Amino acid sequence: MDDRILQLLEDSFTQLLIPGLTVTIPLTLISFAVGLVIALFLAVVRTANIPVLREFARIYVWVFRGTPLLVQLFVIFFGLPSIGVTIDAFPSAVIAFSMNVGAYMSESIRAAIASVPKGQFEAGYCVGMTYFQVMRRIVLPQALRIAFPPLFNEFISLTKNTSLASSITVFEMFMSAQRIAARTYEPFWLYLEAAAIYLAFSTVLSRIQVEGEKRLRKYDF
Repeated sequence: MDDRILQLLEDSFTQLLIPGLTVTIPLTLISFAVGLVIALFLAVVRTANIPVLREFARIYVWVFRGTPLLVQLFVIFFGLPSIGVTIDAFPSAVIAFSMNVGAYMSESIRAAIASVPKGQFEAGYCVGMTYFQVMRRIVLPQALRIAFPPLFNEFISLTKNTSLASSITVFEMFMSAQRIAARTYEPFWLYLEAAAIYLAFSTVLSRIQVEGEKRLRKYDF
C-alpha cells in the first residue's frame, strides 16, 4: 500500500465515521426500538385467542419475511409517491427497517413466549389476572430474557443492513464511501475502510451482547 492510499484512507476516515455516528447509529436505534414495539404486539397477538388479529399478524410476518428488504425500501420511498404519499428518505428508511425487523423479532419473541411453562399462565389466571395482565407481568419479562440473544443478533444485523438506506438517498456511512470512491476512483480501499468501520461497530455490539447475557444468567428462574 503506497503513501497515496494511506493518505486517502486517513483523510476519508472522518468523512465515513461522522455519517456512521450521526446517521447510521441513530437509524439503527430508532428502527430497532420501533421494530421491538411491533414485534411485541405481533408476538402477543399471535399467542392470543383473537382469530382476526392473529391472522393479521401471521400475514404481516409472512409478507415482510418473504420479500427483500431492498424492495420494501423502494416501495415506501419510490412507490408510495405514485399514489400520492410522499415520505422523506430518512423516515422511509425507519419505516422499512422497523417493519422488517419487527417481523423477524416477533418470531423470536413468540418462540420465547412458547418456552415459558404453561403453569405460569395458569398461576396468573388463578389470581384473577386477564390474559394481557399475565403477559405483561409474568410471561413477557421471562420471555424477553430468553429472547435476548436472538433479539440482539437482529440488532447487529440491522446495523449492517442500514447500508441499504443509501439506495434511497439517505446519506449514511456507505453512501459517503460511495461518493468519495466516485471522486477518487479508489473504490476497493474505501469500501474496505467502510467495511472495517461496520466491523468495529458490530464488534462493540457483540461485546455488549456477551456482557448482557452474563448479567441475565444471574436471574435464571
